[in-house]
Parts: sequence; C-alpha cells; structure tokens
Amino acid sequence: MKNKILFGVSLLFGLAMINGGLNKFFNYIPLEMGKEAMDLMNVFKSSGWVFNLVAIVEIIAGILIIIPKTRALAAIMIFPITIGITLFHVFQDPANLIMGFVFLAINLWIIFENKEKYMPMIS
Repeated sequence: MKNKILFGVSLLFGLAMINGGLNKFFNYIPLEMGKEAMDLMNVFKSSGWVFNLVAIVEIIAGILIIIPKTRALAAIMIFPITIGITLFHVFQDPANLIMGFVFLAINLWIIFENKEKYMPMIS
C-alpha cells in the first residue's frame, strides 16, 4: 500500500516538475505574482542560462522521479530546485507558500524512502 501511495505522489510531483520546466520554455501558464517576485524572475530569465538550466533539470528529474528505479537519483537532482522554490515563495511570493512546502515535503519523503540507496555514498 505504501509503495502505491509513494508511486502516486511521485507521479504527481514528477508531472508538476515537468509542467514547471516546460512552462519556463513555452509560458503557457502565465504566472501571477507581485512586482518584486516578477522582477526576480526577469533577472533569472535575463541571465540567459540559469532559467533554462532550472527548466531542463526540472523536466529531466520530473521524468526520472516517476520511474521507481531512477527515483532516488531524481530526488537528489531536484532537491536544490525544491529548496529554491520554497525560499522563493517564503521571501518573494508568500501567497503561494503552501505549494513550496508541499513540494519540499514530498521531495524529503522520497529521499527518506530511498535512504538505503544513498548510504554507499556516505559510508
């Protein structure tokens, strides 16, 4: 039962990450946020590479997190971006703060469920 729940949550999380990455390229869901938050997003876009790198990692990790065999790798790949999403909402867009914490909680849960796969790296 737990594996089915983990798969369902991973599927939704992965699809959300894929959607977020694709939206950075195609802008099919306009983001509604305050002026300061929009200014920060424009800085990321104007860098020429940061926004694209985040989008590519979101898409790749979103696909990998859906596949049980690659879920542990994807959870580590997407973790810094999830932290960035959460901090962005804490400081720039508090109206959508809950989504940042939900993504962070899901990411941490997936990491926790795969902790035995990380042990060889730290032992």
